[in-house]
Amino acid sequence: MNPMKYSRTIVLAALCLVAGTASAHPGHAAAGFAGGLAHPFLGLDHMLAMIAIGLWAAQQGGRALWAIPAAFVSAMGLGGALAWSGVALPHVETAITLSVLVLGLLIATQRRAPVMIGMGIAAVFALFHGYAHGLEMPQIASPALYALGFVVATASLHGAGIAGGLFGRRAMRMVGIGIAATGLALVLGV
Repeated sequence: MNPMKYSRTIVLAALCLVAGTASAHPGHAAAGFAGGLAHPFLGLDHMLAMIAIGLWAAQQGGRALWAIPAAFVSAMGLGGALAWSGVALPHVETAITLSVLVLGLLIATQRRAPVMIGMGIAAVFALFHGYAHGLEMPQIASPALYALGFVVATASLHGAGIAGGLFGRRAMRMVGIGIAATGLALVLGV
């Protein structure tokens, strides 16, 4: 298959994601590992931000390819721990929706950043994503198994984003535009 067909497929997939906005996070019936594994896939905002981290890391290349996703996963675990321990974190949903918009814009504009700055951006957003995961953990769930589930899901979504980086700069820009447009729709509540 030629690269142009790959680009079209990615753009079409991104446009499909833009078609609707996230509707909170329905269906938290599963507990433990399965619940944690499912949670990032149940919210469009989480899923797009995590794929975007992988895409942005792929654009950066070099050490950032693994450092940015690793910073996200680490800070996400910390966010979950904060929620489980009862610490209040303000503006969680706002920060999560802004993460989709900002990460989409970083990809669309092909913005490069020093590795430490990229890690910092990823970590700040991840803290809020992790907090939401921890806050929405079912009472009957084992925190360790639930956390393991959402870490595995997040790493998989980062991997999907990194793999998406193989499709070329133009396709990544288009996906970034789609992610940013979805983020804007989420921020505006459209």
